[in-house]
Amino acid sequence: MHIVAILALDHVVPFDLATPIEVFGRARLPDGRGPYRVRVCGPGPEVGTEAFALRVPYGVDALAEADTVIVPGCSERAGPPPPEVLEALRDAAARGTRLASICAGAFTLAAAGLLDGLRATTHWAAAPALARRFPLVDVRPDVLYVDNGQVLTSAGAAAGLDLCLHMIRRDHGSAVAADAARLSVMPLEREGGQAQFIVHEHPPVPAGSLLEPVLAWIEDNLGRDLTLREMAARCGMSERTFGRRFRQQTGTTPLQWLLRARVRRAQYLLENTDHGVERIAAQAGFGSPTAFRERFKRVVGTTPQAYRSSFSTAFNRGPAAT
Repeated sequence: MHIVAILALDHVVPFDLATPIEVFGRARLPDGRGPYRVRVCGPGPEVGTEAFALRVPYGVDALAEADTVIVPGCSERAGPPPPEVLEALRDAAARGTRLASICAGAFTLAAAGLLDGLRATTHWAAAPALARRFPLVDVRPDVLYVDNGQVLTSAGAAAGLDLCLHMIRRDHGSAVAADAARLSVMPLEREGGQAQFIVHEHPPVPAGSLLEPVLAWIEDNLGRDLTLREMAARCGMSERTFGRRFRQQTGTTPLQWLLRARVRRAQYLLENTDHGVERIAAQAGFGSPTAFRERFKRVVGTTPQAYRSSFSTAFNRGPAAT
C-alpha cells in the first residue's frame, strides 16, 4: 500500500489540504481496491487554519513511513516552518521519498533546500516572492505543475488537482487517473495545457523615470503600428540609447514590453466585451487574427476563445460577436 503523508502546518490553506486527501483517498484500481493510504501529519496534535482548528492524527515522524509527502500551502500569516519539519523533509528526500507541494507549499520545500537548482512553480502571484527569497530555485510562474522526478511542485488552487492526477497517472496509468478525474469532475488534461491563466503585469518602472510618459503613450496607442524609432523619438533618444535605457529600467526590450501590453489589452477585451477575435486583434495592435492567436497562445497558454469561456462576463451574457 502506497502511503501518502500530507503535511498540515499552522495556517494551512484548507483547499490545498483537502485536495490530495480527496483525490488520493478516492482513487480506485480496476478491481476496486484503493491504491493509497492517506495520512495527515503535523508538528503537533492540532493546527489552525484561518477559519477553524484541525486535529492531526499523525506527527512528523510519520513522514518516515511515507512513499509520497505532499506539502499544502499556508496563508501569509504563517511563520517559518518549524526546524523539525524541515529536517523531516530533508530526511525523506534522502530516503528517496517522492515530495510534492501545492501552491505556496513550495516555500516550505524551498526552505528545506529541496528545490535548489530545480525548476519549480507556485501560484503566479507568489512566484516573484519565491524567486526573491530563494534565488537558487528556477521559478516557472507560467505552468500548472513541474515534475522533476522525485520533487514536484504545483501552482495555485485547482492546479493541485492537476498535480495529484498526474502522480496517479505516473503510478497506475491513465485509466486509473481518468477514473479519479471523473470522481473529481475534472478533466485529466486541461484544454489550456500547463499554462496558468495569468494577467501579465508589466515590469515595474521607477517613479519619475523618463520612460513613464512613453509607456503611457504606448498603452494609449496599442492599436497603431508602433515602431522602435517612433517610441525612441517620444523620449528624444536614439533607438540604441532608448533600447539600452528601456532594458535597464524594465528588464526587457521595447518589443517584448509592447507585445505583453497587447496581450494584456486582449485579455481585458476578451473578459469585458463580446467583440469577435478579428476586432480584438485589431484593437490590441496585432497584424492579423492569426498573429494574435499565435502570440496569445504562446504567452497565456490557451486560445483566445478558451480564455474567454473561462473568464468573460460578456461571454456568459450571450453569444460572442463574430
